[in-house]
Amino acid sequence: MSNDPTRQLAEQNVKSILEWLALAHGRTDSDSGAELQAQLLTLRSTPVPTGQRLKLLDLLYSHAVQLTLAQLPILHESTLPVPRRVRQAVRTLQELLEVLAQDYLNTLAELFDPEAKGRPRSPQITLRRVMHCLAWHLNIGFFVAAPASPGVWQQLHAAFRSSRRLGVDDPDAVGESRRIEQIYVSTLLVAIAQPASFTARELDFVSTYIDNCAKAVGVQSEAPVNSEGIFWVDPEKDQPAQALARRNPPPETEVFYFACDLLAQGVEDHLAALERGVPVTELGLPGFAASPGGHGVLRRLATLWGHPAKRKFPRRRQSYRADLCSGLDRLWQLLRHPEQPPSSSEWMVTNESPDGYSLMHVSGSTDNLQSGDIVAVRPHEGHINTLDGPWHICIVRWALSENAEHVELGLQVLSPRGIAAQIAAPHDLAHDGRREAVLLPKLPPLRPFPALIVPVGAVSDRSQKLIVLVESSRVEIRELRATAVSEQTSSVEVFTVQPDEKP
Repeated sequence: MSNDPTRQLAEQNVKSILEWLALAHGRTDSDSGAELQAQLLTLRSTPVPTGQRLKLLDLLYSHAVQLTLAQLPILHESTLPVPRRVRQAVRTLQELLEVLAQDYLNTLAELFDPEAKGRPRSPQITLRRVMHCLAWHLNIGFFVAAPASPGVWQQLHAAFRSSRRLGVDDPDAVGESRRIEQIYVSTLLVAIAQPASFTARELDFVSTYIDNCAKAVGVQSEAPVNSEGIFWVDPEKDQPAQALARRNPPPETEVFYFACDLLAQGVEDHLAALERGVPVTELGLPGFAASPGGHGVLRRLATLWGHPAKRKFPRRRQSYRADLCSGLDRLWQLLRHPEQPPSSSEWMVTNESPDGYSLMHVSGSTDNLQSGDIVAVRPHEGHINTLDGPWHICIVRWALSENAEHVELGLQVLSPRGIAAQIAAPHDLAHDGRREAVLLPKLPPLRPFPALIVPVGAVSDRSQKLIVLVESSRVEIRELRATAVSEQTSSVEVFTVQPDEKP
């Protein structure tokens, strides 16, 4: 036996890691993440040759893959704010993936060492695993509506740029499920789709759609011509891609470009086929695509990827309090009985523009609050525009949550007022043939016709006449027809309506 203390310590650490891997085989509970991270830190401080280090990293990587894939379904069902226990498990898993990616990157140092005697293996395998770890790290953050950890985007850009410089991203390479560029592009596409604007279930659909349909999007060193959906990345910046329509890249800076026009056109084609009644199985899409919420996601993706737009109005910083009433059912009760408002929560308005607000939660329940839901906002006394009325009806455009006690919302104003209504749904026995709805009056020039907010799936056939019972100063029965879809989310649908003039 060697008397070299350093070698003895290395042998003990390697043996300890292998023993832990044998005992942890098949374990995917939340405690495994912290234990796996401890093994990585042990390996990091162990002086072993690069070849042996890579073999151990591969074994730990395999366990990290099993752990990540086991945790993702739990995140798909999460709502905001994410419970503290889940948040801690998520944070541990993200830290684990970040450490694993960094340790893999450290093994590439020999590529640039002129005294190195040989490469232990192709750097392509190492870089792909780095990309997988960082992409999972970011996607986990997307699912819990949390911002990316500092430096992760920059690491992802650096790994991709290294693959380009080393010339190892071979399209004919085998042994890995996806090429480095596909991992990179897929992660960028999720980010520019504004993941905070989707629920966890919708985001799962977005990720699946990208994996199946985004193969044609490629990264270029020059801006594509004759394209509208162009995005660029500055590899030196710790941020995702930017839309060229909103902001030009800094001059004399090496940037990457990619165009999403073909992808957006494919989304529009899929949506048109679904609206014609083509089954999702024929289109190769998940079942969720056939739902109203799925249609709404595709409609938003086509716009975000193919037609990125500039902000319409500037934002003004604010710091006043407001009450928020969430959910269509509570909004309906509020409009029907304003003298007996349902329970609400208190928020701080941090900025506002003519078409929306940004809010930070202060107190009260946020149960079941999610992107795409309908809410009503009432500023506290001293900030109410009495001409418009005290409650503004809005849709939740995005939701962020950095920790279990913190939630921020972005709201788009749909109308300064609304009217409680009911629509006839004779086949909906669970609701006695009626469903609650909110009628929004026309608001020229933004909305030249009235709109109707209904629960998702309440209007299954737009060709049919809608019998709407309106409860304002007096009870009215109106015959309306849905002419267009304004919004479709997993919670509600908003239809433009006009009086039905057919006999």
